Amino acid sequence: MAAKLITSAIHKAVFTILVITSQLLSSQTKKKDSLQEETIKGINLYKKNFKEILPAQTLQGEQLERLNSHSVADALRYFSGVQIKDYGGLGGLKTINIRSMGSQHVGVFYDGIQLGNAQNGLVDLGRYSLDDLEEISLYNGQKSEIFQPAKDFGSSGSIYLQPKTPVFKGNRKTNLVIRAKSASIDLFNPSFRLEQKISDRVSASFSGEFMQSDGIYRFRYAKKYPDGQQAYDTIAKRQDSDIKAKRFETSLNGTLNNGSWNIRGYGYISNRGMPAPIVNGRFEGRGARLSDENYFVQANLRKKLFPKFETQLKAKFAYDYTHFMDTVRSQSIIYTDNTYIQRELYLSSSNIYSITPNWDVSLSGDFQYNNLDANLDNFSYPTRYTTLVALATTYQWNRFKILGSLLGTFTFEEVRKNKRPGDAREWTPAVFMSYQPEKIPEITLRAFYKRIFRLPTFNDLYYTNIGNTYLKPEFTNQYDLGFTYQKNYNNRFFKTFYAKVDGYYNKVQDKIVAAPNGSMFRWLMMNLGLVEIIGADVNVQTEMQLGKVTLRPLLSYTYQSARDISDPEDTFYRNQIPYTPWHSGSFSLMADYKDWSFNYSAMYVGERYDVNQDNIQYNYVQPWYTHDLSVQKKFNWANHQFKISLEMNNIFNQYYDVVLNYPMPGRNFKLILNFTL
Repeated sequence: MAAKLITSAIHKAVFTILVITSQLLSSQTKKKDSLQEETIKGINLYKKNFKEILPAQTLQGEQLERLNSHSVADALRYFSGVQIKDYGGLGGLKTINIRSMGSQHVGVFYDGIQLGNAQNGLVDLGRYSLDDLEEISLYNGQKSEIFQPAKDFGSSGSIYLQPKTPVFKGNRKTNLVIRAKSASIDLFNPSFRLEQKISDRVSASFSGEFMQSDGIYRFRYAKKYPDGQQAYDTIAKRQDSDIKAKRFETSLNGTLNNGSWNIRGYGYISNRGMPAPIVNGRFEGRGARLSDENYFVQANLRKKLFPKFETQLKAKFAYDYTHFMDTVRSQSIIYTDNTYIQRELYLSSSNIYSITPNWDVSLSGDFQYNNLDANLDNFSYPTRYTTLVALATTYQWNRFKILGSLLGTFTFEEVRKNKRPGDAREWTPAVFMSYQPEKIPEITLRAFYKRIFRLPTFNDLYYTNIGNTYLKPEFTNQYDLGFTYQKNYNNRFFKTFYAKVDGYYNKVQDKIVAAPNGSMFRWLMMNLGLVEIIGADVNVQTEMQLGKVTLRPLLSYTYQSARDISDPEDTFYRNQIPYTPWHSGSFSLMADYKDWSFNYSAMYVGERYDVNQDNIQYNYVQPWYTHDLSVQKKFNWANHQFKISLEMNNIFNQYYDVVLNYPMPGRNFKLILNFTL
């Protein structure tokens, strides 16, 4: 009965959105808006009447093209406060963890709507190419705006992937970019992007990409016994990292009087090998395969209805198919041939009202439907209904700004078999503040507090012989204090300087962990963990001019002490949690001279301990570093731009693991040809 009522509610909500949309579209007039307009990326948009209190870490434009990065996961390595888990090669899973709170606490948003995975809570960032992205932004806590969906308030940290919006120069109506990439890891990766101007208010884009690689690369692997004797030291070839993937995307973008809209469709299809860990001196592949298909269509409508009132509607439907197969039986590996199908429906309404020029309030409401099918024995076939309501306000008094928000999350689940968890009803607050001293206007001081949680995933709750329907949500409490310094200089050599420094304290409560249940072959999900995190992030950027050469250095550094304080009786009490280095950082230098571009980047990840929680020598993981170089040259050919790039990654051929026993590629090369029609 409940399912029928909710389904009926969904149908009514969809119908209501369609009616409102049609009314908004038909209510356009030729009267010019009294608001000041500006042209952004070729489309007329009204100016936002709010400003973010907390700055984001951002990579955009040519920065993304020149960081020797193939996927979003590669680019995010240059941000401070993040840890990337990379299982090697192009086909290996790539996830992000912000400030050691766990990958499931990170919200990843694509064109303003969150990418979901109710099954395990993880987003594989290796699936998302940089070719169609205009900007990548990382926010700690949340994006400090109030005119956003309720879902945007619901993560401990957020990553926003903004696709490119068509830009047409002069009288041009068509843009076409063709790329071809080849690399020493037998990579064949052609792609294209077509943009078409349909009218002064409407434009469209189409893009596609094909990627194929055998994934074979050489690596050196050495291991010693606890007594110091050499167990093995060999050079081998990595297997089971092949991939064949296709991506296609299309969008339709338009403007209204006092508003804008867009519709986007996305598809990704891949068949790849899943790299196995190197254990017991075994280097050959084991035959694990992953086939997945991911599709979504989403829409966004934004319009100012009255001088002080603005509204935004979003909708999305996603379908994900996953087939995992491991054909090798052994003592530690069980024969596996599983398929999973996820469906998601998401609806959102956001509204903002300006009480005064310095005081805004917003109210947002979201509804999300998720279900999961699988071919597992005794599977529960869960369906989750989630309603979110967010009330927020922001106020500016002279040079002081404050933002407060309260998020309500309400979930209800249905299962065909077995038990279901109780309904969840949680209210979580957040407060953000910033102050700009009058005597030193280049400095902005800021602070925030946020309490938020993540629900147990379907795997946590229902996975056969492992799931636990009595799990509680996993909460985080975040405290942050920092400052930003930014100044422009009228100097022939020194142009700009920017520094961002943050200190933070986080605590993760009721951390969900897997623990043995009677034997090492039966495990159970439990709320056991309590993690305390103390850290600091530093970002420094500057721009210099040396004759005709422009130099842009970028430095980031992170310190983290992330300790398990669950139980004083544990041997690992107050030990650093797995895979969290105390020190990490990156440095990049971009140089431009006429049509030539040069980029150097270095990355360092300090000492860590592996998934075995005791901080002892046997579990120690060596620090690693990489150095990358790239050179680009632009040509003009028949009034069209042609660009060639040559990259050399890991130039010192260091052999390292991001995740223990999953070796990463050594020195490798990439050639990129880019033609703009």
